[in-house]
Amino acid sequence: MVSGPSSLSLRTHTCGELNVDHVGKWVTLCGWVQYLRQDLFVILRDFSGLTQILVPQEESASKVKADLCDLTVESVIMVTGTVRKRPAGQENKMPTGEIEVLAENVEVFNVSKKLPFEIKEFVKKSESLRMQYRYLDLRSSRMQKNLRLRSQLVMKMREFLCNEHGFVDVETPTLFKRTPGGAKEFVVPSREPGLFYSLPQSPQQFKQLLMVAGVDRYFQIARCYRDEGSKPDRQPEFTQVDIEMSFVDQEGIRTLVESMLQHSWPAEKGSIQVPFQTMTYEEAMRDYGVDKPDTRFNMKLTDISDIFSSTQVEFLRSALDQPEGSIQAILVPCGAVRRKPSHEVHNGTLKSPLKKLLSASVTDVLIKKTQAQPGDLLLIAAGTLHSRPLLGSLRLQCAELLESHGRPVRDPLAFHFLWVVDFPLFLPKEDEPQELESAHHPFTAPLPEDTALLFTEPHKVRGQHYDLVLNGCEIGGGSIRIHRASEQLYVLKNILKEDPSQLTHLLEALDFGAPPHGGIALGLDRLVSIIVGAASIRDVIAFPKSFRGHDLMSRAPDTVSDKDLTPYHIYVKWPTKQGGEEK
Repeated sequence: MVSGPSSLSLRTHTCGELNVDHVGKWVTLCGWVQYLRQDLFVILRDFSGLTQILVPQEESASKVKADLCDLTVESVIMVTGTVRKRPAGQENKMPTGEIEVLAENVEVFNVSKKLPFEIKEFVKKSESLRMQYRYLDLRSSRMQKNLRLRSQLVMKMREFLCNEHGFVDVETPTLFKRTPGGAKEFVVPSREPGLFYSLPQSPQQFKQLLMVAGVDRYFQIARCYRDEGSKPDRQPEFTQVDIEMSFVDQEGIRTLVESMLQHSWPAEKGSIQVPFQTMTYEEAMRDYGVDKPDTRFNMKLTDISDIFSSTQVEFLRSALDQPEGSIQAILVPCGAVRRKPSHEVHNGTLKSPLKKLLSASVTDVLIKKTQAQPGDLLLIAAGTLHSRPLLGSLRLQCAELLESHGRPVRDPLAFHFLWVVDFPLFLPKEDEPQELESAHHPFTAPLPEDTALLFTEPHKVRGQHYDLVLNGCEIGGGSIRIHRASEQLYVLKNILKEDPSQLTHLLEALDFGAPPHGGIALGLDRLVSIIVGAASIRDVIAFPKSFRGHDLMSRAPDTVSDKDLTPYHIYVKWPTKQGGEEK
């Protein structure tokens, strides 16, 4: 049996594969009409590319000519004819630019009506219009390439995990129950009064249970669901490359992921080097102000507190006198452009309103420590260590601003991977700082050397949690799990104040001989969007939701009649104009 993209098909070749080696051959092509040009030729398109179809001008071929000339753009046809070399001077740089096909027979499958937008890369269209007619938007060469690259990436990942490392692909349920902590989950009603399913935000519990079951090595291309509302560049349903292993440590998981990415990485994007850089959470926050730093450019935070240790400048003194108070700086190379900046280095001296409050010796030390050069911009922030994230955000904004003025900062073709490790196991809740919540999830194990602190100072415990960062975006996160029921119960009940009865099934399983285990989940949508340089993850998902979580094509979510809701013992209370509810 013939294999390849034209196997078991009406066509003999795809529109993107013909070249001078096919001259003289009889071929059949199927596709969409991209262009019609002066009754002379038609450009036919499929997923692989374009082929020029020459319209026959002889009287004997009048029906073929009429059929081709009566077509509309995006009509679907099948053409049979002979491959010819283009006349000298009429070649172009397309992959099929040296040949054309003289049409000898044509079958019109479907005539297209006028489209809401043209299927051409250079034609601008709003994202809402693209999503409303997603099946048309997917015809574009860019979207076709994105989906095919994604498919190839996943195929190579499966091959690597199953064939080279003995992983088992296991499907886990979509209908589950609420998980304590974490993101908000979608609720699904059942026919039993007051009982509801939840859509899992990840297969976390199931993959741990599979380790208890002795599966040893699990993976899944998993669909996950989070009701996160209107968050930019997020999707209510998304895809993870989900992995779990027994009898493994952090290094084993990280090495596996590095090798998997190296194996599956698209050849046209160059090679990636392993092992990836690793830094601790504290190092990331100290040097970059964020826990997912973009290491394609420098502009690190510099602690300059020692320079101002004896300062009497009121706002600086106030910051240093606070617990964990500090003064931080960011040097923006060539950042003193256009507007008058706050702190500009000019001819080796500091030009700034702050200079009036500083001695010459302090100014000299400041310039020397930050290694500022003429034309650089120095940004200074005074406060507690909680001001670091503000500087981290400012660092990224400075890079964007410089790039918008034509100054290259981040290489768009570079791929900088980074592992961030040793995260705090718990963080104070935003709304109730006196209480703790999991920094990752409640199943993450503490570092062995910090385990004793669980019972005395849990806020100081570091977790066996690791994040994978690519170009400043978190593309994966995982951890070594708690595998003893007593420790898991203590974390849930005593530290997180969660109801352990919600996890009785997992706690029981851990008591029946659970092996040490750990894993990771990679965000497939985010990873692919970075690889292809897409502006949004929606550009690498076939049928994404809008910013508000709506499907603009099918108009989902939609209303459900009272009759359809009755078996689920549900009725809708409609909001009134005053913000209350109708009775």
